[in-house]
Amino acid sequence: MKQDGELDALVRQRIRGLRTARGWSLDELAARSYLSPSTLSRIETGHRRIALDQLTPIARALGITLDQLVESDNDDDVVIRPHRDEARGTTTWLLSREGAPYGVTVAKLRVTRPVPADLRVHPGRDWFTVLSGTVVLRLGERTIRVEAGEAAEFSTMVPHAFGAEGGPAEILCILDHDGERTHLGPAGAGAGER
Repeated sequence: MKQDGELDALVRQRIRGLRTARGWSLDELAARSYLSPSTLSRIETGHRRIALDQLTPIARALGITLDQLVESDNDDDVVIRPHRDEARGTTTWLLSREGAPYGVTVAKLRVTRPVPADLRVHPGRDWFTVLSGTVVLRLGERTIRVEAGEAAEFSTMVPHAFGAEGGPAEILCILDHDGERTHLGPAGAGAGER
């Protein structure tokens, strides 16, 4: 856990870094956040204590949330390790962290098995793009081949399933909450369609 002084220093560094990355002077950020340039200068240099009522307009002016401005930099493990599920014939890399914005999950999947016979439904929509290989998507009565460089988007209320054709395929998918629970959840919980 970061000490208060370390977090203050990190927040000050972020304010200055975001301001300079945008090419803004202290005067420009001051005008956008309704604070004086001297107040901002003292905040950035550590000569003034940071107050919550100052951080909110600074974050808003910089186009970020207050949470993003003050979040910890404690990323002990930045390596994304795959989860292999032999029963489903998939390897999954979760690319979005828990609690990601907008309620979606981004994942990379390596699919090794052919399309399953059972079609399933669940609330929501799925979107995926094929990075390599070929994916066969069964969508209701249709069978659709999705090649590398192509994408598919569909209502998951239509009975569906997909698998690899001619060898492994890798996809990047965006799933809403229902799609994440269905496709990436435990194998016995209706997740067998991917």
